[in-house]
Amino acid sequence: MNRIACPLIAALFALCSCATTPAADPQDLSVVPVHYLEIVTPEVDETCAALAAIHGVTFSERNAELAYSRMASLVDGGRIGVRAPMGDVEVPVVRIYARVADVQAATEAAEAAGGQVAMWPTALPGDEGMFSIYLQGGNEFGLWQP
Repeated sequence: MNRIACPLIAALFALCSCATTPAADPQDLSVVPVHYLEIVTPEVDETCAALAAIHGVTFSERNAELAYSRMASLVDGGRIGVRAPMGDVEVPVVRIYARVADVQAATEAAEAAGGQVAMWPTALPGDEGMFSIYLQGGNEFGLWQP
């Protein structure tokens, strides 16, 4: 893992795993709750090992239903997933998926605010909910409706 990515990932992981309120209401969307922190890297096992050593979390084996991500739980009920790029066109990225009540409305609001929708709301297998991705200011943002 390179020297820039490791501190960035650790800082994002710490941000997402810290509970700022003892009993935050998961339906209170005014605090931008992180539902899923996705790390796309060619160094999946090394990244999981580093995060496990730093934060004391346990990662699952690869989950075929979630793009072969290795998963760990966050303090607030969200999750972190580490996976390899899907194909030659996907580059390494850290993407935060904010929990939203209505992914379609949130995606439309992002587009109306100048965002470029990269993936419109898409259902996930099982009881995982729906997600979308939009691009803005050189960054990728995810929205997730559980």
